[in-house]
Amino acid sequence: MEKSLQEPHDAAVETVTGDVAEILRGAGLRPTRQRVALARLLFAEGDRHVTAERLHEEALTVKVPVSLATVYNTLHQFTGAGLLREVAVEGAKTYFDTNTSNHYHFFCERSGKLLDIDTGALNIEGLPEAPEGKVISRVDVLVRLVDKPGS
Repeated sequence: MEKSLQEPHDAAVETVTGDVAEILRGAGLRPTRQRVALARLLFAEGDRHVTAERLHEEALTVKVPVSLATVYNTLHQFTGAGLLREVAVEGAKTYFDTNTSNHYHFFCERSGKLLDIDTGALNIEGLPEAPEGKVISRVDVLVRLVDKPGS
């Protein structure tokens, strides 16, 4: 059964007031204590971009005993289940986006901050046809930002 990328996002936003364990079950994931705790941290603030390292720091701050490896594994499981979208910036630098809808990003090179681009601000035209037996699942656009000279 294929899931729409939009459906898990809509469900994930409801985790603030809904049952996190039920959301995880609905995504095909067993709701372990660590998954539930990390999901609450991820989705409590609405749409956001987070690295595994940042989420690990947040978890330790609120006394969730979890290793960085478990955070990475959980983020990849959530991504595979459609609850998150992975945004690769460069090399090993990866962000996880709680907004799984089709949208694009600015990346501030100095601060390392990832920002959503307004969906109406960019139009993609003239995509090539996918090779036989394949379909395009999404188009990633990352617009890099630097400070203006003199600022």
